[in-house]
Amino acid sequence: MSRVADILSDVADRLLDRLDDTTRHFERALDVGGRGVVAPRLRARGIETVAMDFSLAMAGLGGAPFVAADEEVLPFALGSFDLVVANLSLHWVNDLPGALIQLRRAMKPDGLFLASLPLLGTLDGLRRALTEAETELRGGASPRVSPFPDLRDLAGLLQRAGFGLPVADGEEITLLYADPLALLRDLQAAGESNAIHERDRRIPPRALFPSALSRLPVTEEGRVRVTLQLGVMTGWAPP
Repeated sequence: MSRVADILSDVADRLLDRLDDTTRHFERALDVGGRGVVAPRLRARGIETVAMDFSLAMAGLGGAPFVAADEEVLPFALGSFDLVVANLSLHWVNDLPGALIQLRRAMKPDGLFLASLPLLGTLDGLRRALTEAETELRGGASPRVSPFPDLRDLAGLLQRAGFGLPVADGEEITLLYADPLALLRDLQAAGESNAIHERDRRIPPRALFPSALSRLPVTEEGRVRVTLQLGVMTGWAPP
């Protein structure tokens, strides 16, 4: 059984817990790429929420109202939302600084921005295993795991986009798999394929993935250990 839904829910709960740290009441929120997880949680808090995703079908998972849109070309008027939440979605944006500026412009003064995304160090075991296996098979290797930002860069990105009081925190989530193939199935189910444009598009050697999976770090009980380095960004739209 895929763990994708559990991970999305767990990270969404961690992210939205930040709302309990403020006495501010939010009226209208934008859920960016929440995949049907964030919008219902916001509405349960009494916040009118618009769910948005690049895919219309994925946006619809959050319930009405929803819209298909690109984070880099937002269709919203200035000051449309007093809360924007992006749960595990911004790492697929080509121009992250530009997208953050667009999101900030769509926010009302003193609006709150919350986002989570995987950080540098996520899937490092898989990255190393694939590199070692492909180097042995082909004499060289191309990147097969998408790059992730460094935690120390996140607060700077928020500041560059015009957010006030930028804060970036890091958390570590460890997953254990009895079957290493289940990890690949989860990544496929989550749509987390290789996002690098210049990736190697050749069919990989038949032995690549079996060889790589045999190299993954395991616990004393023989379970594959996978680490997700989670970054949480918090920023406020200027008053």
